Amino acid sequence: MKAKGMKVLVGQFKTESNAQVPMLNELDRYDLAFDEECLVKSEVAEVFRSEGIEPVGALYADAGPSCVLSQTAFAYLEQCFLRSVREHLHELDGIYLLLHGASYVEGLGSGDHHLLKKIRELTGPYLPIAVACDPHGNLTREYVENCTILRSYRESPHTDAKQTKQKVARMLCDLLKNRQSFKPVYRKLPLILGGEQSVSTDEPVRSINQFMDQLEQDPRILSCSWHVGYLRHDCPEAGSGVVVIPASLKDQAYAEETADHLAEYVWERRHEFHYTGLSAKPEEALRRALEYAGKPVFLTDSGDNTGSGAPGWNTELLRQTLTLQPQKRFLFANITDPQAYALVRDLPAGTTLTLDLGTNADPWSQSVSLPVQIQAKGELKGCMMHDRSATFGHSVLVSILDTPIDVNLADTNWGMCEEHQFASAGMDWDEYDIIVVKQGYIQPECKAKGKLCVMALTPGTTPQDTTSIPFKRIMRPMFPIDEI
Repeated sequence: MKAKGMKVLVGQFKTESNAQVPMLNELDRYDLAFDEECLVKSEVAEVFRSEGIEPVGALYADAGPSCVLSQTAFAYLEQCFLRSVREHLHELDGIYLLLHGASYVEGLGSGDHHLLKKIRELTGPYLPIAVACDPHGNLTREYVENCTILRSYRESPHTDAKQTKQKVARMLCDLLKNRQSFKPVYRKLPLILGGEQSVSTDEPVRSINQFMDQLEQDPRILSCSWHVGYLRHDCPEAGSGVVVIPASLKDQAYAEETADHLAEYVWERRHEFHYTGLSAKPEEALRRALEYAGKPVFLTDSGDNTGSGAPGWNTELLRQTLTLQPQKRFLFANITDPQAYALVRDLPAGTTLTLDLGTNADPWSQSVSLPVQIQAKGELKGCMMHDRSATFGHSVLVSILDTPIDVNLADTNWGMCEEHQFASAGMDWDEYDIIVVKQGYIQPECKAKGKLCVMALTPGTTPQDTTSIPFKRIMRPMFPIDEI
């Protein structure tokens, strides 16, 4: 039976904020859309329409992985959301949101938590709010209980993002038709992990996901989520958590038991989390890449992982490669340096000049003077769960003269992980033997393309050794920082 005459407000606020980066996000970082364009980008409008429910577009705001958001920018985005809620509240039957879970606002803390709290204050406690989210987000009990439904992606890399968004939309449709009443169940775990230690094609995450799939087969359970958390904020909310949604109020007690079982299942496997694939210190990673006979080899500069909000400005691997005088063709995609980009963006292809590359913002972004020739100019396009047609930045491809090394110089920290992104930036990845990307765990298209993939354990704002991060404000004890 279709739920005719009903309306659902649809919005997205997607920001992954690395608090270790000494910059602020402003509005120009965001891919913004309103009304019908918001609905198109949300990828869930047709789910509601197929059930006779009218979706109403609020705001689509996607900054991807980046840095802390300025108060001014967040205030604008939040007011756009709240204005839509106020305007349509008299006709709304529910709200659907895509919230990343790892945003951070200067002087405020989690933008996701603040936004949801303000929306709930407008709607009152009973209007259904369904939230789809990234597993690399931090939770609190208040945040979870401000939702009616909360479900994260299962897979990391997030190959099931669209599937999960639509799954949550269908859950909301069913809820609106059946009018059940229940509360999400939340359990916090004293476990802090990086995304590179929780790849879902590997153990123990594969078994954890299978266990949650089994739990969801029970008609008393609507959904289960394991939230890995986000460790690039030093905040009380940091750490893993599980969320279980009962099918109805009479299943509430069973959902509490299920949440305990799921939390225990994850906790018992805490010693099994590890890096997937090959990982090595930078010198060893470069040696392996140079000695490998096939092509391409992908090296991930994991300490400067733009997929976790790093600035992308580290030059350390480039400087090490230059000292080796390699014979193989290298591509660094990308190195972020807005000032150097501004010097070359208007110069024609074929121009040669001496370029100082490196922002000198920290010990890892030291500038190096290079004789270069401009090869191509391009746009940095979306990938994975972001709008692939959207432009998130610009770049200039330069060749370092008298070397087989090319560098894609970018004006912002946007990661390259799909072939169409390389093409949009004017590059053919088949031309290179070794491609250095600013990733942590290798993304699916790069993994499929690469004959060898090595995660270089480089320093930077996304260090992979969790125990080396100087946390001050997180819950203690916390594994693996503390032995529990």
